[in-house]
Amino acid sequence: MTGSPPISATPLDRLGTLRPGTLGSAAPSIDARDQAKIKASAEDFEAFFVTHAFEDMYGDLSSDPLFGGGEAENIFRSFLLQEYGKQVARTGGIGVSDMVQKQLLQLQESPR
Repeated sequence: MTGSPPISATPLDRLGTLRPGTLGSAAPSIDARDQAKIKASAEDFEAFFVTHAFEDMYGDLSSDPLFGGGEAENIFRSFLLQEYGKQVARTGGIGVSDMVQKQLLQLQESPR
């Protein structure tokens, strides 16, 4: 039977979190600093992804001529959407970060 490995064979649980003590001596060890880097990279990618989704959503909105508009508002909106994306990723996000983190950890664990 082919498919995904049995749950006990993988060092990641079904949510992609590394289970403690499951990396055998044959697999390269991933220290806490590397795990933190992987988590930060995955979160940054999710923030980037969400920011671009927000930019698409806000793309067709025109500014209110009574209160502003122009290039300054476009620049401010860009910064605002970046911060929205970072905040969404920081507070749990939409699941992209978890998937990216899981894949990065699997790449680190696979023997070369």
